[in-house]
Amino acid sequence: MANSIFAPLRSMSLTTALVISVCVVDSVTIAYDGSLMGSLNVLASYNSYFAISTTTKAVNSAATYIGAVLIAPFSGRLIDWKGRKLGILISALLNILGAVIGCASQNIAMFIAGRVIVGMGAGLAQTSAGTYVGETTNPIVRPFALGLYFTCWALGSFLAAGITYGAAKLEPSTWAWRCPTLLQGLCPLLILGVLYFIPESPRWLAYNDRREETLEVLATINNSTKEDVRVQVQYKEIVDTMDYEKSEGRGMGFKEIVRTAPNRKRLILALSIAPLTMLTGSNIITYYFGDILSQAGITNSTTQLEINLILSAWQFVVALIGSLLAERIGRRYLCLLSLGTCTVFFYLLGGLTARYGTSTDTSGIYGTVACIFLFLGAYAFGLTPLTNMYGPEVLSYNIRGTGMAMFTLVAKVCGVFVTMVFPYLFDSIGWKTYMVNASWNILFWLFVYFYWVETKGKTLEEIDELFDGQKHSDVPDLDVVNDKGDLELNVEEVTIGK
Repeated sequence: MANSIFAPLRSMSLTTALVISVCVVDSVTIAYDGSLMGSLNVLASYNSYFAISTTTKAVNSAATYIGAVLIAPFSGRLIDWKGRKLGILISALLNILGAVIGCASQNIAMFIAGRVIVGMGAGLAQTSAGTYVGETTNPIVRPFALGLYFTCWALGSFLAAGITYGAAKLEPSTWAWRCPTLLQGLCPLLILGVLYFIPESPRWLAYNDRREETLEVLATINNSTKEDVRVQVQYKEIVDTMDYEKSEGRGMGFKEIVRTAPNRKRLILALSIAPLTMLTGSNIITYYFGDILSQAGITNSTTQLEINLILSAWQFVVALIGSLLAERIGRRYLCLLSLGTCTVFFYLLGGLTARYGTSTDTSGIYGTVACIFLFLGAYAFGLTPLTNMYGPEVLSYNIRGTGMAMFTLVAKVCGVFVTMVFPYLFDSIGWKTYMVNASWNILFWLFVYFYWVETKGKTLEEIDELFDGQKHSDVPDLDVVNDKGDLELNVEEVTIGK
C-alpha cells in the first residue's frame, strides 16, 4: 500500500469519487438528523408547540433509533438479495418521506412518526452504504472512503446547527422548526441523482456470477484497464473467495454469522464498534449540548447554537485528518489513542462542571467549553472514522450484509439507551454522569487492546486470513504486487467465465 497520507486522493477515479459521494451524502443525512434534535431542543417555538418535557425530549431523540431498530432485521437480507444500490435507493426515499411528515406535523405523535420513518431510512442507509462503499473502492482508497462516512457527520451537524440558527430568526413562528425538519429530505434527493451513475458492488456481482461486470467495475474503480495486473489480482482474489464460500456451503443469513468460531469473532469485533462509538460520551454532547452548556453556566440559546456551529466545524477538520491517517496508524492504535484521550477529557469535563457549573467564574466556564472541544476532537480523530470502517473490513462477504445490519441494530439500541437514560441521569446525579461514563470507557479501552485485530494494508479478501488461518486464493497479496511492479510479477491468466 502507498505510504503517503494523500495516496487515497491521488488513487481516486471519477467513479470512485461518485461512490464516495454516496457515503458522504448518506452520512450528512444521518448526521443532520442526529444533530437536529440538539438544535431544536433550544428553540422556544418547538418547545411550546409540542409542550416538550424530559420524557418527550427523550422520545423525540430516540424515535430515529427506534425506526432503525425496526428495519435492521430486514436490511441485510435486502442488500444481499437485490444488491447494495437498491438498499441505498429505498433509504433515500424513506428519509424524504419522513422529512415531509415531520415538517407537516400537527401534533407530537405525527412528529414522532416522521422521525421513526427517517430512522428507518437512516438505519437502512448505514447498512447498505457502508457495505457498498467498502466493497466498491480499491484498497488504497477504502480506509479513507469508509472513514469519510462518519467524518462527514460533522458536516451534517454543521448544516443542522447552521440552518436551525438561521431559522431561529423566524421565532415565534413554527417555521423556525419546520424549515430545518423539512430540509432533512434535501440530501437524499441528491443521492437519487448520483445512484444512476455508479456501478453495483463488484463483490455482489461476483457472488451472483456476473464475472465480466465484476472485472469492468474493478478496472474502473482502480482507474485502469482490465489487463492491469493489479486489477487481475483483485479480481482473482474476489472470485476465488466467492467460489470458496459457495463450495463450503456458507450461507448468507443470521445462522451463518454464528456458525463458526472465526465468524463469531468477526461479529464480536464488528458489533464492538457500536458501544465504542455510541456510549463513550459523544452522543451525550450531541443530543444534550444545551443541557451541558447550561450546567456549565452558558444559558443563552443563541450562544449555544453558535458554539454548536464551531464544534461541528472543529470535528470535521479533525475527523478528516484521522481518516487520512487511518492507514498509516492502523485501526487498532487509532482506536486506542482516540478512546484513551476521550476518557481523560471526559473525567476533566465532569470535574470542571462540578466546580464551575453553578458559578459565574468566566475562566471556569470557558475551561469547561474548551474541554468539550478537546473531548470531541479526540473522539473525531479516531472513533468517528472507525465507525463505518472497521465493521465492513472484518466481516467476510457472506456475512457482511447481515453483520452490518446487526451492527446498525446494536448501535441504535445503544442510541435509544443514551437518549432515554441520560436525561434522567443528568436530572438525578448531574456532573457525576460524566464520571460514570468515563469509567466504563476504561473497560472499552481494555477490550480493544486485547481483542482487536489490525486490518491495515490488506484487501478485504486478505483480511479473511486473519480469521480463517488461510487465504482463499493463490494469487500474491496486493502489496507484494505493488512492490514488485507489473514486469516482475507472473500472475496466472484469469478466465472471466470461471
